Amino acid sequence: MPAFKYDALDAAGQSVTGLIEADNAKAARAQLRARGLLPVELIAGMQPLPARTGLQFGGRAFKSTGLTVWTRQLAGLVASGLPLERALSALAEESEDMRQRQLISHLKSEVNAGSTFARALSTAPREFDEVYCAVVSAGEQSGALGQVLESLADDLEERQALRAKLIGAALYPAIVSVIAIVIVVFMVTYVVPQVAGVFTSSKRALPVLTVVMLQISAFVRHWGWLAALVIAAAVMGLILARRREAFRRRFDAAWLRLPLIGRLARGYNAARFSGTLAMLAAAGVPILKALQAAAETLGNRAMREDALDALIQVREGAPLASALAAKKRFPGLLAMFARLGEQTGQLPVMLGRAARQLSTEVQRRSVALATILEPLLIVAMGGVVMLIVLSVLLPIIQLNTWVK
Repeated sequence: MPAFKYDALDAAGQSVTGLIEADNAKAARAQLRARGLLPVELIAGMQPLPARTGLQFGGRAFKSTGLTVWTRQLAGLVASGLPLERALSALAEESEDMRQRQLISHLKSEVNAGSTFARALSTAPREFDEVYCAVVSAGEQSGALGQVLESLADDLEERQALRAKLIGAALYPAIVSVIAIVIVVFMVTYVVPQVAGVFTSSKRALPVLTVVMLQISAFVRHWGWLAALVIAAAVMGLILARRREAFRRRFDAAWLRLPLIGRLARGYNAARFSGTLAMLAAAGVPILKALQAAAETLGNRAMREDALDALIQVREGAPLASALAAKKRFPGLLAMFARLGEQTGQLPVMLGRAARQLSTEVQRRSVALATILEPLLIVAMGGVVMLIVLSVLLPIIQLNTWVK
């Protein structure tokens, strides 16, 4: 659907600009008049917002830490007493990205048309998820939008920091593994045949290690492409199978049972769940709605199912701590802090402490795991290279013995 940039006047005679999508200019003017705006100018050919059209290509307006920075900037402007419309206008003017300017102009036009800020955000679900909109809605209802936006920015920042540390801890082992595989494949497919092949013409038997390495080399050279295709097909099949909810739930449950990675996954998901729940509860969101929104942030389907079951128990009158304690996939630390929060009347504070402690524990374990994996990978790579070198040197040593 075409998009039009408009310049209009509101009921007070003030100028309003933004983007609107319509089939043609006449329909766009009709929509503006329905909003109580008097259209002055329409400019056709603007890029439509993917969040409103539902397009999945073209990228998002906010990438990486962009949403956190924008939220913190908006929080500072609103907390200083600047009206929301003027704050959005200021951010739109300062933005250097066209997609961000269009998105912020769209939000401003929705607010000027009478929508709440949370409702305006909900029209762009690709940029602002359900938790973001729920927190903003609670901030608007409580009259502390600036403070709530600041808390939201802190939560986004902590979540990104945790994700970045986990990725950083896994990056070095992953790079070492890829390099090791490339080196081993090169040596097996090229070096071993070139060197060891010289001795195959002799009538004497080659060492067992050399024979085994030559057989592996022949298999990789002749059937390596087939093995690669089988692995790629298996990975693709797993990706497609994970799209089915039942398989995804069983797979995620099995993932949580893995010795080391499963514990990290439990801690990461529990930290995200408790942090989101603490932020929503502190913003004044009702506990049932907060539980629903926090459960939706869980990437692990098995833990999400447990969180939704806990929601049902809380709706039926059970305490939150008891509902969480019954779910063994959630760490007992979370239920303990929830119980303390219910007993002291400081549930958001205690849930926030649980989130920070769980996050710290996940970071500590991930760094420790990466520290252990690094030397193990180096030793394993060295062992494989040593076997390859021995498979080449043994025939040479044997030949010297024959000559003597």
